[in-house]
Amino acid sequence: MDTATAPLLIKPTANRQAFRTWRAFFLAEVDPQHATGPLTAFCFMTGFIDAISFTAAFVWCGFQTGNFAQLALALARILSTNDSAQRVLLPADLLALTSILAFNVGAFFGGRSGDRIGPHTRAWLSGATLSQALLTFLAALCIHTSGEDSISLGRGVPAWNSILSSIAMGLMAASLGVQGVIGKRLGTNFSTTVVLTALWIELVADPHLFKSPLKRFANRDHRVLALTALFVGAISARLGLIWLGAVGTLLMAVVVRVFVAWWWLVVQGKEVVENMDDAEERERGYGAIEDGV
Repeated sequence: MDTATAPLLIKPTANRQAFRTWRAFFLAEVDPQHATGPLTAFCFMTGFIDAISFTAAFVWCGFQTGNFAQLALALARILSTNDSAQRVLLPADLLALTSILAFNVGAFFGGRSGDRIGPHTRAWLSGATLSQALLTFLAALCIHTSGEDSISLGRGVPAWNSILSSIAMGLMAASLGVQGVIGKRLGTNFSTTVVLTALWIELVADPHLFKSPLKRFANRDHRVLALTALFVGAISARLGLIWLGAVGTLLMAVVVRVFVAWWWLVVQGKEVVENMDDAEERERGYGAIEDGV
């Protein structure tokens, strides 16, 4: 057969078929009702990361309400004094400002990428979680390079005072910003997995709060699970700071986040209601050359 007149493509090659299979897998949407495990790990990471930043500088990476109020108090202090030494943002105030800005940057870019790829797709959920791991690793690298301590000596004496530690604070906050967008987009009882004040309100107001713990009530049980995970995460990080320091503890967070990124890939997907006959017909016709072309 003359190669010049041979059909360009009759049916998909094995490589193309494999590519399409993997692409379909990564772009498939997970079922949020089966995402309890990864979301619980997210709540754990909120407590874990916040414990590191608060222990070092009394600034939160995830609880931005506290940082925002701290900045308001700093502004009030500046406006109410004639002492030039007090008419400046203190180191802790600057770290709080850094945390707020970085958190919102992380949430902004995380949200935009999720809207583009698909907020429930395995590709975005896993990729965004890997980005959190990368940001956490870079934060550990900054703290290691700065050589600063992991535990503050007191509220007025933050352990992190350098540019590198400020960058680390921003990277940690940005990672929780991305995490918060994931939680919000999934729309489960875990809320954003970052700000859990609303969960306290929803838990104590839950009509099933005092029902038997042996009976399963998803709303109540998931909220209790989220709050418990955050609490355990904070304790774990504080103990890690004593034994491993901030760098070692942040590297532990990297490992956990890489594991959660893999976890998203095995979460059960949503049921596909597509007509299988139509899908098979498209599969057979994929790449075929129509008559008369």
